[in-house]
Amino acid sequence: MINLQNRLLSNLYYFLFWIVYFIFARLFFLVYYFEKSQDLGLTTTIKTFFYGLQLDASFAAYISFVPFLLICSSIIIEAKIIFKIIKWYTILVLLFINLMLLIDAGLYQAWGVRVDTSLLPYLNTPQLMISSASTFQLISGGLSWILISYTFIKLFEKIQNKNSKKINFGSWLEIPLFLLITAALIIPLRGGFQTIPVNQSNVYFSNKMFANHASVNFIWNFFNTLTHKSDGTNLYKYFDDDTAINIINKTKNQLLTANTDSILNTSRPNVILILWESLPAKIVGALGGEPDVTPNLNKFSKEGILFTNFYANGDRTDKGIPAVLSGYYPPPVRRIMRMPNKTRSLPMLPKKMIDLGYKTSFYYGGDLNFGNMNTYLRNAGITDFVDGNEFDKKDWNSKWGAYDHVFMKRFAKDLSTKQATPFFKIALTLTSHEPYEIKGEYKFGKDSEDNKFRSAHHYTDQVIGDFIKFAKKQDWYKNTLIVIMSDHGHSSPKHVGPYFSPKKFRIPMLWLGGAINKQHKEIHTIASQVDFSYTLLDLLKEDNKDFIFGKNIFNTSDAQFAHYTFNKGFGTLTKNSLFLYDYVSKKSILETGENSKKLDSLGKAITQNSYEDFLQRK
Repeated sequence: MINLQNRLLSNLYYFLFWIVYFIFARLFFLVYYFEKSQDLGLTTTIKTFFYGLQLDASFAAYISFVPFLLICSSIIIEAKIIFKIIKWYTILVLLFINLMLLIDAGLYQAWGVRVDTSLLPYLNTPQLMISSASTFQLISGGLSWILISYTFIKLFEKIQNKNSKKINFGSWLEIPLFLLITAALIIPLRGGFQTIPVNQSNVYFSNKMFANHASVNFIWNFFNTLTHKSDGTNLYKYFDDDTAINIINKTKNQLLTANTDSILNTSRPNVILILWESLPAKIVGALGGEPDVTPNLNKFSKEGILFTNFYANGDRTDKGIPAVLSGYYPPPVRRIMRMPNKTRSLPMLPKKMIDLGYKTSFYYGGDLNFGNMNTYLRNAGITDFVDGNEFDKKDWNSKWGAYDHVFMKRFAKDLSTKQATPFFKIALTLTSHEPYEIKGEYKFGKDSEDNKFRSAHHYTDQVIGDFIKFAKKQDWYKNTLIVIMSDHGHSSPKHVGPYFSPKKFRIPMLWLGGAINKQHKEIHTIASQVDFSYTLLDLLKEDNKDFIFGKNIFNTSDAQFAHYTFNKGFGTLTKNSLFLYDYVSKKSILETGENSKKLDSLGKAITQNSYEDFLQRK
């Protein structure tokens, strides 16, 4: 009877050990994001533990399955051997889960979601995967991993040693009981006796998304997304296909045409597209943001055409580039740029420009293989590349590639030689990416991530300012359109409102150059990156029908809209209304304006239609 009791206690203690660990993990996450946690208040913070317990128990049951079977086998196998196996199993699991705990905490600030399979593609380039972290973060993270792992290993050993020494061989009649107990783990694993197993929506309880995210068990979330592969079913289907298309076309068909004859003063301008890493409108004074971060961009905004209500369609570079060059919405949970079998069928702006007689090239100071960028750009028809391999390592920062001032000087040098015209050149900057390593003064200091972020963008602003000054002196400038656009927005600096509000996705776009008719100064139309290729090709009188999600930015209708996606959610906005939706909780995050209900239908229809297009591409 004593052996039976001790085995039962061993099972119970093992399961509760993992419950305690996940309570600690949630506390760690809340403390790591203490400022966000303060906004929740004490009651809501406590509720994250209460609601999160379902997923904690579910994953504790997964982990406990093997030890429960081993404890059952101690009835007929020496307990010392069994508990040694359990010990090493637990140590390995702890080391892995603690590593994921720290990765989850580190990535949440940038990604806004708990760790999921979005992490996996980065494993192909591990040196770049950690490039967003500073040396201090890597060292402190490594020490934290060791400390947390050591603490919980010692705690586990103390619990196990206390009970395992009391266990001896038992009666074979106990085996059915312990097999039944092991099988009973299916109850917490599924979250109870209900028909549908527990999922993320069960722990979403608040209108504050950070509270819901804190409730989610990070490692449960990772393995849930890992094991739930798409079977080709449209996960975002709310309407039949014809209804979804009709909802979209009812609005979009009004926005396809515009009188653009006065925009350019030449039919075949050279085009230079500068994609500025991670620049949000929040720090651009010309767009009502912070006044001192981008003085050059602010000054040049008075010389060209500034688009004041322009939005990114995604929140990462590998989402932004297909949005800009293919007019393609990012899927809510996938990244098409990483899938060559699908990208080769996308419409490509560079190919269209080549058909018009343009010479195309792409410049980037880092590794073109990151995010499968190289394959995508070659599918786009670009043949001339300059990447990080062209620069000495002494001119690299410690993470991503050549500093922007070195990279843009090379860009300018190549443009100072005689160019075959017309040309279409794309330059992607990188120094304003985390961890914000720059050359020279940190204008806003280094005392916080937000100030390092500001300083890095101030540095890149100076670099781009120097390039524009250079360009104005070149013979080709008078026949050139220079487009400065961010590849995506950013959560920094901290903004009021939901993490995925339009404040994160609103970005600058500025058109400069001698090819522009100077009578246009500001365009207040609501638009987004997917509209760029469609509009540019319309200006060049080229066929743009393949860019099926785009519309003309210069159409001034109040029906103009922007639609962006984030992990399992979307935002759709017009001049006077906004609708944010979360597919996990199946609830709106934010609704403003009298037409927000119409945007509910429009946003769901666009997400459904664009994801169906993604599924059908081979």
